[in-house]
Amino acid sequence: MSDTALRPGAAALSILVGMFALGITDNFVPYISETGSLWQFHMVRGALAVVLLVLVAAMGIGVIRPVSLRAVLGRSLFPASAMLIYFGCLSVLPIGVVVAGLFTAPLFVLLISVVFQGAKVGPVRLGAVLLGFIGALMVIQPDPRSLDPVAFLPIVAGMLYAVGAVVTRIWCAQESTIALSAGFFGMLTLFGAIGLLVLPSGGPEGFEGFVQRGWVPLTGSMWFWIAVQAVGSIIGIGLIFRGYLLGEAGYVAVFEYSLLVFASFWAWILWDQAVGPLAMVGMVLIAGAGAVITLRSDDAISVRAVKVPEE
Repeated sequence: MSDTALRPGAAALSILVGMFALGITDNFVPYISETGSLWQFHMVRGALAVVLLVLVAAMGIGVIRPVSLRAVLGRSLFPASAMLIYFGCLSVLPIGVVVAGLFTAPLFVLLISVVFQGAKVGPVRLGAVLLGFIGALMVIQPDPRSLDPVAFLPIVAGMLYAVGAVVTRIWCAQESTIALSAGFFGMLTLFGAIGLLVLPSGGPEGFEGFVQRGWVPLTGSMWFWIAVQAVGSIIGIGLIFRGYLLGEAGYVAVFEYSLLVFASFWAWILWDQAVGPLAMVGMVLIAGAGAVITLRSDDAISVRAVKVPEE
């Protein structure tokens, strides 16, 4: 893509609208998690998303057939595992905390690049990593007297997403956006099916039972919210990809942190989940650290839609 084709204003707007869509659709998960099953949700939503992507490809918008099926499936393991944790945490943790944990991914990308790829990193980015992890602790606010490991799971999701971003650049540089998206949703469908096979039907009631439930009857309301989540995810991720096509990756990636604002805002409107002052400062530190790392790196990482490296 030539520099003359860049449209930074349109790119930023596309990212902001995409994050707005994801911020509100992720807040619809509690409508499903109170009586539904995490595994059923991923299987049904993933299958719907794959069907939609097949239809998009059939219309001539992109290529769904991968160059290397093994590479796409291997790469899909990591972001799919991250999203499995992410959506599972949405049923028991405030969405602001979960999103903040996912947005530690750029910090892990930098650490992986240093430890495993021998990348040279200056003091500014190292300082950003330190500030980012301090911010994560401020959001989680762990209590040593009653330490809950679940609170750290969103950071594990961020780490897995970071691994997915790194291997995308190494294994899947020739793959299309639609092929990677189909692999991702297909892997989530598989994870959901495995969970349903392992877990017995039904399970504990309430939000806490979301992860522990197997197959449950799909009501009309659940079908509606799962479909809304599938369509909303594809629209949001599609707008993020469009943003990366219209603008420089380092510039565009910074606007992804608006998800912290949108997700927290809709959680407050829909669920009366208020973000405390300490957690808010922590979110600012995470966003600031990610922005510094992104702007000072050669490649940018898209947290909700991994950008395919350009040739």
